[in-house]
Amino acid sequence: MREILYILLLTVCWSCAQNSKTEVYQNKRANILDVQDRVKEIAINDVLIGPISPLCIVGEYLIIGDVKSQDNLIHIFNKNDFSYLTSVLSRGEGPDEITNMGYIGTDGMSHIFCISDHGKQKIFAYDIDCILSDSLYKPTVKAKMAERSFPNKYKSINDSLYLALIIKPTGNSGYNENITKWNMKTGEMDNMLYEHPDIKKKRVDFDLSIKGGCYVECYLYHDLMTICDLNGNLKYNIYGPEWDKSTNRVSFYGGVAYCKDKIVALYSGKETFYNSGSGGMKVDRPTKFLVFDMNGNYIQTIETKCQILNFCYDEKNNRIIMSLDDDMQFAYLDLSGLI
Repeated sequence: MREILYILLLTVCWSCAQNSKTEVYQNKRANILDVQDRVKEIAINDVLIGPISPLCIVGEYLIIGDVKSQDNLIHIFNKNDFSYLTSVLSRGEGPDEITNMGYIGTDGMSHIFCISDHGKQKIFAYDIDCILSDSLYKPTVKAKMAERSFPNKYKSINDSLYLALIIKPTGNSGYNENITKWNMKTGEMDNMLYEHPDIKKKRVDFDLSIKGGCYVECYLYHDLMTICDLNGNLKYNIYGPEWDKSTNRVSFYGGVAYCKDKIVALYSGKETFYNSGSGGMKVDRPTKFLVFDMNGNYIQTIETKCQILNFCYDEKNNRIIMSLDDDMQFAYLDLSGLI
């Protein structure tokens, strides 16, 4: 009997030791750096762009989407000096048009970008060099999307295999999100192994690091960041000061990106929508980035004082490019000397 109890005690202790390695609680994140004076406006005078404007770096170019535009949906700029080059892709149901534009991303090749068309349920691949040189250029179909289980975002592992954030309906109106390995050529999907057991309504953004052999998930409605290897094995759960199992109205993480050997995550910690006091609702966007090392250890908070909608990372110039809901519509932050 004593031997059985001894074995059980060892098992419990081993389990706790394993959990202590993966479960990291950060109760204080107070290393705050104010960089408001380092945020520089990107002046765009050649074209009007709407407020819903996703960003993407493709080779030497910056792509800015205009999701609600009734004209051109894609605007292309030189990423080094932000000079305007052209606008392309009309909205419509024609063979060269986009019906309902979703995610804009790269396919791992420096001159190719992809656009999800949720109206045609296809992902189209575009060669940006061909777009700029050939007015008659036509895209290729990269993949087809299912109607009820489809990617919201995807990152390239290789030419055919992607890590994707898949939306899956739950009942008549609800849905959940799962990180999945998706073969675009065959359509085969394999869910990653780890899902946090306490999260019932999962809403996340993610990024992938091929060099680091891992991916990171940041939760919108929970103060939680999860890091896994590329097989979906948990490396770390990083719990912030406001961690709670329940889903509430507070927004925590926004977008996330690997910036060289750091994880940079947009962070709010406040309610996005609140009563302005005059009977209307006001929107409060995140203004800061949390910086972590590759294992999720907190380094610092970068406070911009700008209302940030979304961002992307330009590795060559080591800067964050931001779409803003502020006096400036677009801006950049040079990370030299910061991370």
